[in-house]
Amino acid sequence: MMRGFFDPRQLKHAPRQELHNGAFVAHADVPLRAESVAAALPGLEPPGDHGEAPILGVHDAGYVDFLKNGARLWAEAGRPGEAIGYVFPVVGRRPIALSRIDALVGRYSYDAGTPLTPDAWEASYWSAQCALSALDAVLAGDRNAFALARPPGHHAGRDYMGGYCYLNYAAVTAQAARDAGVERVAILDIDYHHGNGTQHIFWERGDVFYASIHADPATDYPFYWGHADEAGEGEGAGKTLNLPLAQGADLGVYRAAQTRALDAIAGFDPGLIVVSFGADTFVDDPISRFRLETPDYAVLGTDIAARGWPGVIVMEGGYAGEALGRNVASFLSGFA
Repeated sequence: MMRGFFDPRQLKHAPRQELHNGAFVAHADVPLRAESVAAALPGLEPPGDHGEAPILGVHDAGYVDFLKNGARLWAEAGRPGEAIGYVFPVVGRRPIALSRIDALVGRYSYDAGTPLTPDAWEASYWSAQCALSALDAVLAGDRNAFALARPPGHHAGRDYMGGYCYLNYAAVTAQAARDAGVERVAILDIDYHHGNGTQHIFWERGDVFYASIHADPATDYPFYWGHADEAGEGEGAGKTLNLPLAQGADLGVYRAAQTRALDAIAGFDPGLIVVSFGADTFVDDPISRFRLETPDYAVLGTDIAARGWPGVIVMEGGYAGEALGRNVASFLSGFA
């Protein structure tokens, strides 16, 4: 049975609202997401504490300090609710040091859907520890291990939050594997949305291959990343593969894209694969537009497992409430 890791401190993060399509609406990343998965996977273990060093291996120290203190600074400034940006520095603006909390929120985020709650740092920190503990299990000899992580992570960049994400667990795990001596690491991102943060972190790296299957950013978030012609630069040239799909993709379309991604990863010959797994590809997901059914996830998991690479599976998106646990369990069953 695959080992899995979860920390209940992930449940404390409960953002109330996000700006979506011109209005503030109830936030999609609710604690039920983690509760549903944990209920479907009895036997999840608490993670060990690896400290902040692995996080700082991919994230800027100033950004980490902001995540730890931003909610407090917001409250001390007399602001109600949760810290959320309304001014964002676009390309070419001065990256100067500012201390006002409004400037900090804009400096370290890229959307208005990711409020910095008082518990975002703690939930993200322990999610990262779950991913690192799963990596420990694999490095110790397990073929695969699972990290139940919430909030998700793949939209978080080196120094910015967005897309409900604060820390990038897949990137933290890949870097930790490299630091542990794994020569080449691949990341397979199979969430409905493109993992822009992961791509950005490894864009110029030749030792980490990033492959993502996602909704076409011409029509779906995050819009500005994930187009098919984005392939990396410098030493990372050719080490990024984006496979955008049209809305409505079903198992046949999705599986063909995943096979293409797996073939490309095979050419890279990794010593370990990190799977950023989002179940927001589900037909009934409220914020996504693919058409995968619960049994389809077992097929996808089986196809990945058949390649034989040691793997860490890290939870990303999936917002269909009670169905999320069944979908994750189905995916992991493919690795059995």
